[in-house]
Amino acid sequence: MQFNGIRSVALAAAVILAAATAAYAHHGWSWTEDGFFELRGKITAIYIGNPHATLDVDAEGEAWRVEMAPPSRTIAAGFTEEVAKVGDEVTAIGNRSLDEQEKRMKAVRIIVGGKTYDVYPDRVPPA
Repeated sequence: MQFNGIRSVALAAAVILAAATAAYAHHGWSWTEDGFFELRGKITAIYIGNPHATLDVDAEGEAWRVEMAPPSRTIAAGFTEEVAKVGDEVTAIGNRSLDEQEKRMKAVRIIVGGKTYDVYPDRVPPA
């Protein structure tokens, strides 16, 4: 019986470690390129929720996913669902995915209607 108990504890520890590793990888910047990338297009969807706020953007016929900060940080930057709508022109500045086949980026700055929202102000590129 004791062997089963040890095996159960080891299995539980492995599951917790795997979940923590996945969460760390998801929330970090390790999946993005170092240099800044600018994406311009039209908003096709807006989501302000966990784990990150997102915009879906049509850029020259390609569907992109633009990840922003967690909801509280995105809203604190002034970007809410009321400041933009589907069809609005948007510029997203940030870091694109290392996987060039993946149309995904993590934005540090969003510009909609001439207004700038720095969702990661500590990472905004120098002017």
